Amino acid sequence: MTETLDVIKSRYSCRRYADRPVDPQVLRQIAEAAVMAPSAVNRQFWRIIVITDPALLLEMNDVGMVKLKDCDPAGYERIMSRGGRFFYDAPAVVFIAAQPSKDSFPTELDTGIVASHIVLAAASLGVNSCITAMSGALFREPDGDAWEKRLGFPEGYHFGLGILLGYEGETPRAPHTPDFDKISMITG
Repeated sequence: MTETLDVIKSRYSCRRYADRPVDPQVLRQIAEAAVMAPSAVNRQFWRIIVITDPALLLEMNDVGMVKLKDCDPAGYERIMSRGGRFFYDAPAVVFIAAQPSKDSFPTELDTGIVASHIVLAAASLGVNSCITAMSGALFREPDGDAWEKRLGFPEGYHFGLGILLGYEGETPRAPHTPDFDKISMITG
């Protein structure tokens, strides 16, 4: 088994973070791994925005919870049952800002590849993570564009995915149980 496969097998979605910052150099390594992700025709229709400012994260938490309650009541209740924190108290949040493609190349696929690079790089460096599409509620109207500008999204880029980063705040969970029956192999 290679180290990469070990990281893949042990990674899980962390939803309780310790009050411990992630070293800026480690965050930089994770961000650099993100921009190494391949993309369709090497267009790289994404930008990586890393946020560690505690006051800003708290403000985004408060606004995000209000917006989530309006747009996704079930998601809101799920987060409330897990402590009521939009980012689960993660000390770092990465937003993948994506530029919609004007042709048939799927920007969403590229965004997913970038997210995969981020969480696997984080796990290899001992940092827990959680991919969160739910954090997109923060960017819903009426002030979604204002949040994009405030967080430095380039013109024409919008929320693609969010990723929470930090260290587990309790006993680590086991990864999900894989269902190997979902694999089909056609051989010659």
